[in-house]
Amino acid sequence: MSGASRVIKTRDLAETALLVGIGFLLHAFFPSIVLGMKPDFSLAMLFIVLIVKRDFRLGFIAALATGIFTALTTSFPGGQYANLIDKLVTFILVSALISFIGDRLDKRVAVGIITVVGTIISGSVFLGSAALIAGLPGSFKVLFYTVVLPAAAINTVTAIIIYLAFSYSRKTVGVRSKEA
Repeated sequence: MSGASRVIKTRDLAETALLVGIGFLLHAFFPSIVLGMKPDFSLAMLFIVLIVKRDFRLGFIAALATGIFTALTTSFPGGQYANLIDKLVTFILVSALISFIGDRLDKRVAVGIITVVGTIISGSVFLGSAALIAGLPGSFKVLFYTVVLPAAAINTVTAIIIYLAFSYSRKTVGVRSKEA
């Protein structure tokens, strides 16, 4: 079957929904750090979906769901639209990064690189779109250094840990993946 006509499997949808749901819960209950902004753990889960599944349609669904969930739980003024924009732009750019990196690196290293770069992209797009839509409660530079960069570090550690647990659980139940 060609990639364009491939049907999304129920198992892939279920695993994606589980990861997106975990990201939603982490995002919803983690407190704000600076001026209503908080680390976006849902990004870490989105990146794991994109890395493990490597399915553009499934990734788009996960990015859209992640954008909606983070829009519903944001504490940032005007962050609803900014979350939707940032998740879709980040999805496209990170998908391209994953295609570029491919299988050239150890998966744990790839997860780390993709997560740190993806979180920085996401934070920059979020701040830029929020600035255009509603304005920022502080300067872009201050918010970038006090929220986006720490979030990138936190998300990277979180993504590597969740990725290792996810990979272990898939091996334990005998699921074959595209990454093997």
